[in-house]
Amino acid sequence: MYRLHQDGEGREQELLGLDEIARQGARRMLAEALEAEVQDYLDAARGERDEHGHALVVRNGHANEREVLCGAAAVEVKAPRVNDRRVDEDGNRHRFKSVILPPYMRRSPKVTEVLPLLYLHGLSSGDFVPALEEFFGSQAGLSSATITRLSEQWQTEREHFMRRDLSARDYVYVWVDGIHTGVRLGSDDRLCCLVVLGARLDGSKELVALADGYRESEESWAELLRDLKKRGMRAPELAVGDGALGFWSALRDVFPQTRAQRDWVHKTSNVLDAMPKSVHPRAKSAIKEITEAEDKSHAQKAIREFAAEFGAKWPKAVAKIEDDKEALLTFYDYPAQHWRHLRTSNPIESVFASVRARTDVTKGPGTRQAGLAMIFKLIEAAEGRWRKLTGAHLVALVRAGAEFRNGKLIEGNEEKVAA
Repeated sequence: MYRLHQDGEGREQELLGLDEIARQGARRMLAEALEAEVQDYLDAARGERDEHGHALVVRNGHANEREVLCGAAAVEVKAPRVNDRRVDEDGNRHRFKSVILPPYMRRSPKVTEVLPLLYLHGLSSGDFVPALEEFFGSQAGLSSATITRLSEQWQTEREHFMRRDLSARDYVYVWVDGIHTGVRLGSDDRLCCLVVLGARLDGSKELVALADGYRESEESWAELLRDLKKRGMRAPELAVGDGALGFWSALRDVFPQTRAQRDWVHKTSNVLDAMPKSVHPRAKSAIKEITEAEDKSHAQKAIREFAAEFGAKWPKAVAKIEDDKEALLTFYDYPAQHWRHLRTSNPIESVFASVRARTDVTKGPGTRQAGLAMIFKLIEAAEGRWRKLTGAHLVALVRAGAEFRNGKLIEGNEEKVAA
């Protein structure tokens, strides 16, 4: 809101409301940042001159004003321009491209992230306009038709993603999970997304696949894994996931050489569900003794101690660990720096923290493909913030066949690693 007041000399002055202050502040800060970015570019090329001594890189006014939708508001900005007359060895002109405000960008990536998240939390396309106007003003340019077009575009992007060639990508570790959501289906069936994340040779993590699955069934997982293999995916060294998945049977069929690591977060939850709450603090502490043991032998000892303490009263809880003991301790055969990444499927859980296990069916008819597309865009937005694995350089050694025992490289593996 705006209001008028009189200054000391009786003149009316306009006081800006909080939203306008934020808008003007954002406009000023963006302009200053763009000017600083251009100045750094000019300073780096200050000594480059043509045969007449004229600077090859100079300012060239400003581009036409455009409106950029960002977190504070819809901000008008005139980006400074640069005339760069330098050419590379191939005769191509150098061009200044702003990292802060890329050419033709009209919407902040943060705003782009908001759209699929709001969709998954229950807003129909018709609800976006009033909801976003509260934050970005009436000129946000996000009509119902715009949201619908974005949804269709994102569906196409996900479909192209799921057809891409994987022969040039090598995933050493993969994390898998089935994510259930109540995304706009208008029926009792909830959308189940089959998610596969992978760690590449350089330790970076990326989305491998996002597909529609039916109750995480073995058939759904087998179909997805066969498709990945058909598109050139090499068998991973290790797969990490929940023990309840139909994934494991499918994995043995499609990639039988891939080893299994059961997720300790899911396992702990399953164990505690079989015990009274009064025992949970002590049980959690005992499980931590297993997962954070210094080596596999100490972890096995901690399992025996867990069984001795809780087995008489809660045998079903103890059996949940003992029956999967080998798959729960596989991570000890890999570099110690990777243990924290391999014990759980947290790389997937953290991405879906805001949308996992939603049971409310949102308004509107919607489609399974639209729901998948929205989740695909959420992962795509988050992917740029994912960190590499700790000890990233060791991932390539794992793929090369180097053997590790209790987290340490076994001596005598040097020749195998070199090969």
